Amino acid sequence: MSYWSKIQSLTAVAVGCGTGIGVYLYLNRSREALVYTSWTTNTVVPPEAKWNFNWDHREPSSLVKPLKSNATPEEQNKFNERLEAVKPKAVRHLILIRHGQYNLDGITDGDRFLTEVGRKQAAFTGERLKLLQIPFDKMIRSTMTRAQETGKIISTHIANIPIENCSLIEEGAPIAPQPKIGHWHPEPHQFFQDGARIEAGFRKYFHRANAKQQNDSYTLMVCHANVIRYFVCRALQIPAEAWLRISLNHASITWISIQPSGRVTLRLLGDSGHIPPEHVTSR
Repeated sequence: MSYWSKIQSLTAVAVGCGTGIGVYLYLNRSREALVYTSWTTNTVVPPEAKWNFNWDHREPSSLVKPLKSNATPEEQNKFNERLEAVKPKAVRHLILIRHGQYNLDGITDGDRFLTEVGRKQAAFTGERLKLLQIPFDKMIRSTMTRAQETGKIISTHIANIPIENCSLIEEGAPIAPQPKIGHWHPEPHQFFQDGARIEAGFRKYFHRANAKQQNDSYTLMVCHANVIRYFVCRALQIPAEAWLRISLNHASITWISIQPSGRVTLRLLGDSGHIPPEHVTSR
């Protein structure tokens, strides 16, 4: 084949390809871009990424009888009054503290008491909370020894804080994590039992304020890493199976705020900057 024949053949192929691409683009010009990932080019929000405002079953519109389509102005006014009466006005703040470092060699819960470093960590966190001057309403402690001790030390830095104990927020295996961790394989029945209990703890404490609550509330919760990580995922409507992707240091501070609208804000996650580096631990 001569030089010019080759050039003509290549040109024909190029034109054919160009025409094919042009036809493809023309036929697909009206298709909406669908990108089901976290790229900023998203034009369509996938269903699982949309916020469920009635996640706590306290969305005002779900608490009153629906208005009829042919409602009179008087019925409309009464409906608006009922709706306004159940609307929250205050913010619920939940400040979650992981317990301090503890004796890992303990066989029973009573043997798993705080180490000397763990007691120092709790004291540092107590001092930090004191400096923040948060008007705490109460402290809720897990009934496990390490959380009880951590809460007691913290309470010495916060004057007159009422203390409640709750077994729902004891440590456990909330749900099988994704991805799996090679060295950690709880039995399926453990997820079944612990998961239901920890979820019950979430439903008990994580919800928007009651409509009668006039002022913002601040609840201090002293519990455990698995519980806190699970609560964070649930509160942010992130797949709960992601909980083990989060790491928390001992005596760290996690702060979640629940707005009257049902929106949730994660203000702090595992903050341990108040603890000197030589006393920072996670295991």
